[in-house]
Amino acid sequence: MKLFVQIPCLNEEETLPLVLATIPRSIPGIDEIEILVVDDGSTDRTVEVARRLGVRHFVHHTRNMGLARSFRDGVDYALRHGADIVVNTDGDNQYPQERIGDLVLPVVLGNADIVIADRQTATIEHFSPLKKTLQQVGSAVVNFAAGTDLPDAASGFRAYSRSALLRLNVVTQFSYCMETIIQAGHKRMRIQSLPVTTNPKTRESRLFSSMWQHIAKSGQAISRSYVMFKPHTVFVTLGLLFALGALVPFGRYAVLLATGTAGQHLQSIVLGATSLVGALLSFALLVLADLQRTNRVLLEETLERLKEVQYGTTTGPVAAGAPRNRAASVERTAKPSAAPGRPAGSGRADVPAAV
Repeated sequence: MKLFVQIPCLNEEETLPLVLATIPRSIPGIDEIEILVVDDGSTDRTVEVARRLGVRHFVHHTRNMGLARSFRDGVDYALRHGADIVVNTDGDNQYPQERIGDLVLPVVLGNADIVIADRQTATIEHFSPLKKTLQQVGSAVVNFAAGTDLPDAASGFRAYSRSALLRLNVVTQFSYCMETIIQAGHKRMRIQSLPVTTNPKTRESRLFSSMWQHIAKSGQAISRSYVMFKPHTVFVTLGLLFALGALVPFGRYAVLLATGTAGQHLQSIVLGATSLVGALLSFALLVLADLQRTNRVLLEETLERLKEVQYGTTTGPVAAGAPRNRAASVERTAKPSAAPGRPAGSGRADVPAAV
């Protein structure tokens, strides 16, 4: 079983050695451990440091593309190179890489598709009380949208099984953390949480310029994903609220008309008609969203089959003692041929880097 530990990096030459030094070189149940550095447009010596410390696998972006794109490109590279499990950590040494063995254990045993580290944000000293509260609220919102029960939905220290990665599709441009949880929850994947203790802070976050920008972008990603997977809940609720809003002014108009109150009461008619139009539009949007949801499910199933063809069929994590598929194991041992003019095992992507 092959494990890829991917490290998205943006100018991490100072902290990357600490990250690499704490990644385990041997984990029970894992045959191969590979380290992948996703260089997201670094302008310092990050790549040189990584090469000097023995890293062979790289994905390069010629300019900064963001965390979501780095995660997606890293996963694509890892799957094309035979990964059975992918662990994502950060180049700022925030997470305890020595816990990677504990993080992947449920996946190795076949008890989970995704394992997410719980940073226990309430105990992190450099988090302000406001940030701790917002982290709890954000996790509660994600859990509501995904139907999960995770204490730290924003944590980027995660382990994914191969089968989970084949079924997940990251479309956001900001951060994959919230989106993948909501997708996994609605696709009935098994998600577990692992309490960890984070390392001391080394620098400010480069993912967002302020806490409020993070809240706005995270809220946008959560809302988009929730509408994508729960269109009936969203548009039926809106439709009923608009319908109720129409009943109130129409009811008032009927009462005034029955009692013979003078005046045409046009305000009630206009407000009621506007609310009724809003209700009709909501139900019309529900029909369109439901049709799009059906098309999306069919497209995702097709995409999953295409990924299986592209990345090959491998032996995924299974419970201890469970029989393995012999044909899959044979195919898993086949090594991809090197591209013309490029030595095998060079660790470079086989497609042009994103620009």
